[in-house]
Parts: sequence; structure tokens; C-alpha cells
Amino acid sequence: MSQRRRKLLAGLIPFAAFAGVAACGENGGDGALAIPPAEERTQLGLMTSLPLYWPLGADMATLVDGESEPPWQRGLLEARYDLQLLDTLSAPEGTDDPLGELSQLAVIQPRGLSPQDNVALDDWVRDGGKLLIALDPALTGEYDLALGDPRLPTMAALIPPVIERWGLAVSYDDRQELAVREVEIGEAVLPTVLAGVLALTGGAGSGCEIVAEGAAAKCSVDEGTVTVLADAALFEHRELAGEQGESLASLFEYAFGEHDQR
Repeated sequence: MSQRRRKLLAGLIPFAAFAGVAACGENGGDGALAIPPAEERTQLGLMTSLPLYWPLGADMATLVDGESEPPWQRGLLEARYDLQLLDTLSAPEGTDDPLGELSQLAVIQPRGLSPQDNVALDDWVRDGGKLLIALDPALTGEYDLALGDPRLPTMAALIPPVIERWGLAVSYDDRQELAVREVEIGEAVLPTVLAGVLALTGGAGSGCEIVAEGAAAKCSVDEGTVTVLADAALFEHRELAGEQGESLASLFEYAFGEHDQR
């Protein structure tokens, strides 16, 4: 994204964020999940290329010394979940299954998933897992790292084959206006920026429904559920997440809540 477009976006977000947070409050009570006591927080697996858990560009020495301040996203998530950071979704035979103890998983703008990861993710969902996967075709955050730096987030989502197996396809209109667009998902209103478009393929998916004006989909896959969001702006921009994480909380409640909110 060009510097000019980023400056334009920076000017748009504060105004749209105020409307979005207000809308969340109108449609979903106070707009945020109640924060549970630490001992009652559910484990949540997290795989991402975004700087959600560690600060952008932090080296190993800084992480070991604990001198860096955790990202704001981590603070909001750890207020509600016991985060389990994952580098892989599969494991060689004879090693511990990284998904074995998890019932909820967030895969946010991942790097390319291996064939083994795709199989493991599909099996885990079909056995009853609840998955939220965000695949943004055009990130809009600022990442001051050189091209080729392995710490740089995946700027355009790599769509894993398992998405097609579940009966979905993701496309992107690069002619769309750079703006914050609010979409309804469940009982909440979420802001998106340059989101992709999800469509049903009529493939092997089980019960997928397109929601949020095409920016998301909710699927029942055997015993599990999959929520796909073709955008990650909520995870990039503090203003869009809500002052207390209201928009993020609404998204996670939609993906992991006990009641079907489609």
C-alpha cells in the first residue's frame, strides 16, 4: 500500500471507529464480553504472522530480557483467554499434537500452511474444534521492516487449500474504495478495510453461509465450526478494535459463542 493511501486511511479510521463502537453497543449490550477470572479463562490457540503476541521486529535478546512492551492486541486477548502461541498445527508421529488440548483456535493472517497443517486443521475442526481464521488480501497496517525480513507479516493472505475443501473461495476487488466499511456479523457491527469477498463453491463444505455482506462466512463442518473473515483490520488498528476491545470481543463471541449467531 502506498504512503499516500496509508495517510488517507489513518485519517478515516478515528471517525469510523467511533461509529463502529457505538453500533456494537446498540446491537450487543455493552459491546464486549465479560472478562472472566484468570482461572476461568478458556485456552485459545493462536497462530499468526501479525505482531499480536510479540512486538514487531523484537529480537530474541529483547524477548528474553522482557524489556519490550507487549502489543495491545495481546493485552486484549489475554484479558479473556489463556493464549497458546502456535508455530505449527501438525506434529510428526510420536510428538505432542499442538491442537490436542484445544477446543478453540484463532488463525490470523497466517504464513503458508503446510500440507500437514491443512490436514491437521481439517481433522481438528471435524472432531469438534471451533476455528476463527482471518485471511486479509490487503493488510493496511504499518510495518516498518524491510521486504524479505522473515518477521514481516504476510501482506496478502495465502489461502490454504482447506478453505476450498470446506466449500469456500476468497477473491479480492482491488478497485474498491479505501474506506472503513461496517458490516453486520451476528448481532454485532464490525469495521473492515479493503476486505476480500467470500463465496460458496458448492464443493465438499458442510453447511457454509455467507455473512457480513460477503466479508465473512460461518460453516458447520461435521462436529466443528469455522468462521472465516476476509479481513484483519480489527487486529491491526487499535481504533477499530474498540476502546476496550469491543469489536474484537464481538467477533470472538460470534466465532466461539455457545449459541449459533448466524
